[in-house]
Amino acid sequence: MKNKILITGSEGFIGSHLTERLVRDGYNVKALVLYNSFNNHGWLEDIPKEIRNNVEIVLGDIRDTHGIDEIIKDCNKIMHLAALIAIPYSYQSPLSYIETNIVGTLNLLQAARKFKIEKFVHTSTSEVYGTAKYVPINENHPQEGQSPYSASKIGADQIASSFYRSFNTPVTILRPFNTYGPRQSARAIIPTIVAQLAANKKKILLGSLKPTRDFSFIEDTVEGFVKSMNSKKNIGEIVNIGSGYEISMKELVVIISKIMKKEIPINLDVKRIRPKLSEVQRLVCDNKKSKKVLNWKPKYSGKIGLEKGLRKTIEWYKNPENLKKFKSNSYNI
Repeated sequence: MKNKILITGSEGFIGSHLTERLVRDGYNVKALVLYNSFNNHGWLEDIPKEIRNNVEIVLGDIRDTHGIDEIIKDCNKIMHLAALIAIPYSYQSPLSYIETNIVGTLNLLQAARKFKIEKFVHTSTSEVYGTAKYVPINENHPQEGQSPYSASKIGADQIASSFYRSFNTPVTILRPFNTYGPRQSARAIIPTIVAQLAANKKKILLGSLKPTRDFSFIEDTVEGFVKSMNSKKNIGEIVNIGSGYEISMKELVVIISKIMKKEIPINLDVKRIRPKLSEVQRLVCDNKKSKKVLNWKPKYSGKIGLEKGLRKTIEWYKNPENLKKFKSNSYNI
């Protein structure tokens, strides 16, 4: 009897934390890592050795239909996190986002249907909502693709939803708002600020400081994935995961600077500014449904919870062994 969970995107920020959590909880995990000739397993290289030794790591590509069939056939649940997620890069290479985020998701869904997968958790993003038309944003909020990235995720979400409606594939769509924590790429705002401060830069280079976001600490997001995987109430449903606390980029810089006890000037870097109509100005989560359907609620909530999560994040980045993995001198799109 199959009893194995496949995690796609396992080598990424959220995927590596989810892999670590599921192994600690005693699950049998197969971790799909994007094939590379260096045999590099991404952030899975950084999880404790005793955990990593209990993970079945396979290299592959979700765009490869045959390869995905081979990987999935001995699994009974799929946690689908693999995606291209950097918004600036989606302006340069939109086709790669369509191929990975939409076609890759389709390949996984086809295999899930073929091998009668028990649960398929598809990862969405709050970016699909675009700038908030009302707040807090619930799951019924209109969707608007303000970047090729968000448009590709809307497409992937719709494909996933269609398989539930058309073939009764046990799909659930989990929609995290902005997640932060140790091991996050420097393309994201919090690591960008922390890495530059930790590297003792004389000025911080950032994009627009006006937009607001709803940040969830990684532990809360992972808990949402675990509860989503085990829930029987969320099949065919879209569920938001977010703290419900809204903060501007400018306020975020102030808080991080205060925690790190560093006050240095902020310089606008035009390379980091999205096209005017593409910038999502406001995101704040309505998490009532996640509390009701998943019995999930954030442990790191409000300003106090955000500061608690930021302190844990900053401590990780301040470790010289961790900081040297990031190129604070260049803009990572």
